[in-house]
Amino acid sequence: MKQLNSKCSLCISTYNWPAALYHCLLSVKNQTLLPKEVIIADDGSTNETALLIDEIRKTFPIPIIHVWQKDEGFKLAAIRNKSFAKATGEYIIQSDADVILHPNFIQDHLRFAKKNTFVSGARCMLNKEFSENILTQHTNPTVQQMLENCTKKYNGLRIPILSYANYYLQQGIAQTKYVLGVNMAFYKEDLLAVNGYNEEFTGWGKEDNDIAVRLFMHGIKIRVIKFGVNLYHIHHKGADGKQLEVNDLLYKQTLANKITFAHKGINQYI
Repeated sequence: MKQLNSKCSLCISTYNWPAALYHCLLSVKNQTLLPKEVIIADDGSTNETALLIDEIRKTFPIPIIHVWQKDEGFKLAAIRNKSFAKATGEYIIQSDADVILHPNFIQDHLRFAKKNTFVSGARCMLNKEFSENILTQHTNPTVQQMLENCTKKYNGLRIPILSYANYYLQQGIAQTKYVLGVNMAFYKEDLLAVNGYNEEFTGWGKEDNDIAVRLFMHGIKIRVIKFGVNLYHIHHKGADGKQLEVNDLLYKQTLANKITFAHKGINQYI
């Protein structure tokens, strides 16, 4: 039986793409070190996703908790907060269902877990043709195969000595501009201190930057990791950015007013 970390929860957000979720969960199952649980943060998927999760649970080595909310448009901030509230681990790793995790993803994240810090990692983008091939198969490709079929290849390389160097070099408030919600990790107590995601953010964009800058202004240092905590993004059509201008204004207000505690956040579910 694989080793399990009893202090770590993995929260994966999804919306109506069970084929991608299947491969993401398969990559969780293949981790060198397992989290204690997986929380599926489901922003209103149809029953097809629930049926898939029920089937995967039968052979999955750790609990899968399905947190669902009604489909009322893009409300990622809300469903992430709900998943955080359900998580029992003291350390939360956050990702999305449209990625395949490197086998050492959880192990790497836990190696960099440090009190009074949160982590942001990168992603490697798989090309369209290779992504379509993945979705028709029942096994995940190897890391080498994914590296041969991606852009931003450097984001897919795992070089521990360089990841340590980068961990200590890239920090400071400027780095909060570049965080990716698909690859972040926090102590739960820090998320509660800033009230999690700000649910005033609806539609795609800036909700990750907002939580990052609020954590930073609260005194939680950011650490950016390259050459570790690798994941590989399955190609899909770009997000609808029609709400981006409004969200960018909210984000700028957070910065200007030095807001650390979200007015509408995770405390609704605790």
